[in-house]
Amino acid sequence: MKQNYSLTNNSTMDSIASSVLKHRFERERADACLMALRAGIKPDAWQSDLLRSSAKQMILLCSRQSGKSTITSIVGLHTALYQENSLVLLLSPSLRQSQELFKKLKDFYNAIQTPLLPQPVEESSLRIEFSNGSRVVSLPGTEQTVRGFSGVALLIIDEASIVEDALYQSVRPMIATSNGRVILLSTPRGKRGFFHDVWTNGGHDWHRTRITADQCPRISAEWLENERKTIPDFWYRQEFECQFVETADQLFNFEDIQAMLSDDVKPLFPEETKNYNATY
Repeated sequence: MKQNYSLTNNSTMDSIASSVLKHRFERERADACLMALRAGIKPDAWQSDLLRSSAKQMILLCSRQSGKSTITSIVGLHTALYQENSLVLLLSPSLRQSQELFKKLKDFYNAIQTPLLPQPVEESSLRIEFSNGSRVVSLPGTEQTVRGFSGVALLIIDEASIVEDALYQSVRPMIATSNGRVILLSTPRGKRGFFHDVWTNGGHDWHRTRITADQCPRISAEWLENERKTIPDFWYRQEFECQFVETADQLFNFEDIQAMLSDDVKPLFPEETKNYNATY
């Protein structure tokens, strides 16, 4: 009788443990913040907002070391684990940067792995495929490497301010049929390119997040003050205050160039140009 009681008790405990895991699985499906906590990340307020956002297009204008790539990798992992047959694409200007973002995602998966979560069925230094059909692929930001992908559920572009405009335009169609999401994250790099344009002119279609270094609890005021004295002012304002400042090698500032442009001036068409040349 004692042995039977023990067997029954073990079976009951296993059932309770399974029920707890399933409950946690569903709670984390509904709230990515819970998954982040289990991975060892205590999200800042803005990071929690990002994890819980359902916005289709998000742009993060954040200082260095503010945690933008860390929390974005959690978003990517959550998408892959809880959205079956999804493709998460990680793009950066270089392969090394893409691999760093990918490594964070894999490390977080290893930290939270349980039998209930989808399991890796194929894995390399550049991609991972899960048993639920989802894939995460990291690529350097060149047109040659990204063409051919389609049906992307989540497109993450890291260091977006130094990604070429042509590449951004070529990857946008990847989310056309999947109704996928886009996250752009970067510190600013001058008043130019699609990242600056999206931030300033993207309209209400974009969920914007701006976090300066003094808003990050992991960066001390003393360290920032010392850094302000050490590096050039324009570089500090760009890297830590998230300002779109003029580049060091720029001959004309952005406002002067914009002031020279006008929609009221009629352009010369080919025929008119020919007549102009013939006259003079």
